[in-house]
Amino acid sequence: MLSQMSQWQLRHEVEEAPAKEKRVQIGSRFDEIPQWRFLAGIPLIYIPILIGIVPMILCALFVRAHLRMVGASNLKTYWNDFVPSWVSHRYTRKSQIVSDKFAARYGSWVSITRSKLFWIFNCKLYCPLSVALLAYVVYLVKIVEQWWCPFGHDRKHTYADAPIDRSFWHANGDVDLLHPDDRENPSWNEHALQREPVSEAGA
Repeated sequence: MLSQMSQWQLRHEVEEAPAKEKRVQIGSRFDEIPQWRFLAGIPLIYIPILIGIVPMILCALFVRAHLRMVGASNLKTYWNDFVPSWVSHRYTRKSQIVSDKFAARYGSWVSITRSKLFWIFNCKLYCPLSVALLAYVVYLVKIVEQWWCPFGHDRKHTYADAPIDRSFWHANGDVDLLHPDDRENPSWNEHALQREPVSEAGA
């Protein structure tokens, strides 16, 4: 069960989202999509189980091994840091809701959606575990780039959730070769946070 504070934070984030990101339009088109197209699209979401999950797991294992072998420690873990705790899910096996309207709308093709197990599998296992896996791989790859390539670009600020102590260039003694902004970027230079910024007016 979400605490009142976490519920407030979630609601605040959702309310702020439109100002930060362009909202995806999907629910407003629900009644416009032909039935055959909607039903044909449902199985496509399960194809990643067959062709994507194993390669992503291998990717995570290899990238994590690389980071550990070049000296990384304090890495986040998949299960503890990315997978939501089982008790935090809104519904339990007994309280899980199902959609009778959906089955009535599309007939026997989607009769399985009347089963609680269908929604538990999809919404408590498949979706959150998949999101967690993808987020974990992205986290690890961000660290790789922070370490080897501490060079600014217009998306680098999105790597702030994967900070490291020092980049390869800092650790290898090549820090003077870096652009001044890259030398003092706190995403890959922990000491940048400890220094007082120098004003342009000059001290």
